[in-house]
Amino acid sequence: MANGRLGMAAAGAGAVLVLVSACGGSGGGGGTARGELAAESSNPVTVTPANGATAVKPDGTVEVKTSAGTLDAVTLQGGGKAVEGQVSADRKSWRSSRTLIPGTDYTVTAQGKRNGKPVTFTSRFSTLKPSKTLKVVDITPNRSGEKVGVGMPIFVRFNRAVTGKAAKAAVERTLTVTPEKPVEGAWRWIGDSQAVYRTRTYWAPHQTVKIDARLAGVDAGNGVYGAKDSAATMQVGAEQITKGDISEHEMTVYRDGRKVRRIPFSAGNGTTREYTTTSGAHLLMERESHVTMVSPGRKPGDPGYYKTDVDWAVRFSNSGEYTHSAPWNVGIQGSANTSHGCLNLSPANARWYYDHAQRGDVLNLTGSTRKVEWDNGWSFWQMPFDTWKQGSALA
Repeated sequence: MANGRLGMAAAGAGAVLVLVSACGGSGGGGGTARGELAAESSNPVTVTPANGATAVKPDGTVEVKTSAGTLDAVTLQGGGKAVEGQVSADRKSWRSSRTLIPGTDYTVTAQGKRNGKPVTFTSRFSTLKPSKTLKVVDITPNRSGEKVGVGMPIFVRFNRAVTGKAAKAAVERTLTVTPEKPVEGAWRWIGDSQAVYRTRTYWAPHQTVKIDARLAGVDAGNGVYGAKDSAATMQVGAEQITKGDISEHEMTVYRDGRKVRRIPFSAGNGTTREYTTTSGAHLLMERESHVTMVSPGRKPGDPGYYKTDVDWAVRFSNSGEYTHSAPWNVGIQGSANTSHGCLNLSPANARWYYDHAQRGDVLNLTGSTRKVEWDNGWSFWQMPFDTWKQGSALA
């Protein structure tokens, strides 16, 4: 709201109250706990929302003000958590600095001095319990003990659509990424229920990255509020970059800048677009020890139908491209392209690549007529970063 105060369904203006001396008197602890006005005092404290208020909107601001005396500390507690806030320079006011948890009872406790004596004041209110809430249902990467590659994007997926730029912007402001080794990055909305974070340049290797979604209480539009905060930690491992030339039938793996393995392959035969291996900046997405490859859009008996079991498969697009073991054509690996689009490797090379692959490792391929689309798998590095940023709701 324009005045920065919380809206209330059951109570209106801020409660006018007074800090009561901790030294006692008939208006001592009991009156303070109930947030009642101490009759012997004429120096009020104002708390917004009012003591006893219910159905308070969780996206507003809690304020404590005193017209006499000073505030030493203010705590705001709810749902077992403290809410951050800031005392003003003149120590006459305090404001919360973040949204609140919906459907939660809160207690404000202010401590200060009046006429040189310590005083304490307590007030209580409860927040609105909305019929619909927004939750984070997944943050990827999210596997315990996993180390990811330097190209790894961060995916945050929600339980419902966030519609409209204003709602997306409010939600996006709650998303923060904090690497140990700073690098510029930006969120991009891919659909209404997923935001993806990508950096301008690759992550520095061997570091920890913290992801926070301070979603509790954010107004996501149409009566929807964020239900709770979420957080995750990402471990970036070694810088593993593979550079391959489809026309030369080989690729080289580099780890932390050092050449570690040359791998010959047989790529897509190029007879159709479907059978042409894509060029461009790919990311390793998944690895599986055993995969059954089936020709897309074809059934048994159709021309071009195939169903093949392969081992040590590492996925690098959503159009069916993997590196995998292909013992049937080891003799031509390094000299000819005969596959349906995958990179056929020898069993030994496929197992080695599988064993060392990290999700988010970079696979740069050149030498084919088919470019991988930026939204094919995790090929987000195909899009210039300045273009990527335009997908942010804050752009």
